[in-house]
Amino acid sequence: MKKPLLLLALAGFMISCSQTENKQNMNPFFEAYNTPFDVPPFDKIQNEHYLPAFEEGMKQHSTEIESITTNTEAPTFSNTIEAFEASGDLLSRVSLVFFNVKEANTNSEMDKIAEEVAPKLSQHYDAIYLNENLFNRVKAVFDNWEAFGLNPEQERLLKETYKSFVRGGANLEADKKEELKKINEQLSLLELKFSQNMLAETNNFQLILDKEEDLAGLPESAINSAAEEAKNAGHEGKWLFTLHKPSWIPFLTYSERRDLREQLYKAMFNRSNNNNEYDNKALIGQFVNLRIRKAQLMGFNSWAEFVLDDNMAKTPANVYDLLLKVWEPGLIRAKEEASDMQAMINREGGNFKLESWDWWYYAEKVRKEKYDLDEEQLRPYFELNNVRDGMFAVANRLFGLNFSLLNDMPVFHPECEVFEVKDSDGSHIGVLYMDYYPRASKSGGAWMTNYREQSVKNGKEIRPVVSITCNFSKPTGGKPALLSYDEVETLYHEFGHGLHGLLSKCNYQSLAGTNVARDFVELPSQIMEHWAAEPEVLAMYARHYETGESIPQELIDKIQKASKFNQGFITTEFIAAAILDMDYHTLTEEKEIDVQAFEEESMRKAGLINEIIPRYKSTYFSHAFPGGYSSGYYSYLWAEVLDADAFEAFKESGDIFNPEVATSFRNNVLERGGSEEPMKLYLQFRGKEPGITALLKNRGLL
Repeated sequence: MKKPLLLLALAGFMISCSQTENKQNMNPFFEAYNTPFDVPPFDKIQNEHYLPAFEEGMKQHSTEIESITTNTEAPTFSNTIEAFEASGDLLSRVSLVFFNVKEANTNSEMDKIAEEVAPKLSQHYDAIYLNENLFNRVKAVFDNWEAFGLNPEQERLLKETYKSFVRGGANLEADKKEELKKINEQLSLLELKFSQNMLAETNNFQLILDKEEDLAGLPESAINSAAEEAKNAGHEGKWLFTLHKPSWIPFLTYSERRDLREQLYKAMFNRSNNNNEYDNKALIGQFVNLRIRKAQLMGFNSWAEFVLDDNMAKTPANVYDLLLKVWEPGLIRAKEEASDMQAMINREGGNFKLESWDWWYYAEKVRKEKYDLDEEQLRPYFELNNVRDGMFAVANRLFGLNFSLLNDMPVFHPECEVFEVKDSDGSHIGVLYMDYYPRASKSGGAWMTNYREQSVKNGKEIRPVVSITCNFSKPTGGKPALLSYDEVETLYHEFGHGLHGLLSKCNYQSLAGTNVARDFVELPSQIMEHWAAEPEVLAMYARHYETGESIPQELIDKIQKASKFNQGFITTEFIAAAILDMDYHTLTEEKEIDVQAFEEESMRKAGLINEIIPRYKSTYFSHAFPGGYSSGYYSYLWAEVLDADAFEAFKESGDIFNPEVATSFRNNVLERGGSEEPMKLYLQFRGKEPGITALLKNRGLL
């Protein structure tokens, strides 16, 4: 609200205040939600509400911080650490809603709001973490922690709070603090721009086909989906293929038109690399150099050193060591796979060398030849609702959870489903949102997030609101959504993250659920993938969408036999991206970066074969740049060491639903969040440190 002029009449001033108050009262963020389970009132929240809520949230947060710093009492755990933890409630509420909805259902107005609010938020949090008086109080508690009689979770909160200030620059000299503020502001804007460019490039490409012969080899499901996409885009009677995964992956896998496969695949891996307004190459150079500058301000040689100091891996050397241990057997297998495919090309009379846009197509042909397994044979048994219900049944048998569909709930998009999650004793665990299908307003990929974190406030248990967002094959041609097996695994993966958030039993929001080290957070998600392919579990959910018949044992046997197929490709394309991420972020000197040349040299040194490209090339590598996994893409592999070893605990017991093992995993991992050091939590569950053997065995690379 603008300050009134001194000459403004008192009556006029009162009207102005009243109007402002009424406007605030109409803003859903400024009052109790009054919704079932206190979920966000998505049906009432309009774009116009966000900026005022952000502004008020930052104002309230600053006032709360000032109250802590001006407290005349000596610093204690309660009046400083817990008070800091409890601050910023309104800002947290609006931030969780805005940024989560923006990823799932954005529009141009939300993009503009994000561009306006991002630098303000950067400045706001810098003002907090660089507040000398506040840090002095935090440090006073940290230096005298033994005097406060803290329990282990309180000790962890104190340590993490102190560390967040140090890593936020609290120990820097005044001039370096100012430099850090500028760097943080620039990085916040780069993150937005990179993501906006990616979404625009993904949405802008269209492969429109108008001849039936161009559809040769494609399964009916892909053809029907493309026809519906074309109709929705105003191209009735044609077929439209896009850069959303449910569209391009089936095309690459089955299309007999090699020229069209090449066209679509190159469009996919050249996203934001087309020298147009959506090009990300210049942004990558800025990201890398700003991160080097920030890391060195903080006393580290490289960004990777800075990031990993807060992860389980601790050093770049440890990350490279793990990557190379798996890379070498994976690359050997990938070369064997490429040789098998080239042999097939030659047998068929193809006068060409295998290229990256051929891999998906010939991998599927070799799979069919070796194992008599066609991925399209599986889709009828993976109807989305059945897969979801089977997944819920797994959670019930493991952890006693029950899921009830809720109707008439506020949703951020009409396609959302909402479930209440209850424990075996009927007590409320949390609320789960599920959003399955791609759309132009949604970022690519799949992820889990929170609209409310679990915590305990003033003695009251606050249960979480969790959301799982995917980009799966839509219902088409009168058929329900039939998933590929890869999509089934993805759903189980994100559900594992969801369970980590839902089952949290921590006191403090910043330690709850998935607020753990980046290379530990993938353990709960990746261990869930193991259940998806177990014969006992397939029998629970894999039923033909028309007949209701369970998947035949013959197909289950084929899935098991083919489970190690193409692991050379899967391993090397992943590790190639992880190496690329590390190579960017282990640089120690700022310089002008030729992104194309850098990427090519990185892959040449690693020895990646020409027939495979990194899973994410630089210009659309959202994990490494805006997505929060910079110097952290390796963490999926690090966590796979943990998840493979952890699932062995179930296998060794002779029962993949062993109640004692499941209870231990729930109590020591899923419920504990970041309340203890990650390896300590793992050791409490497993009783020993994990080794790499189970991972190599699972991938068939021993």
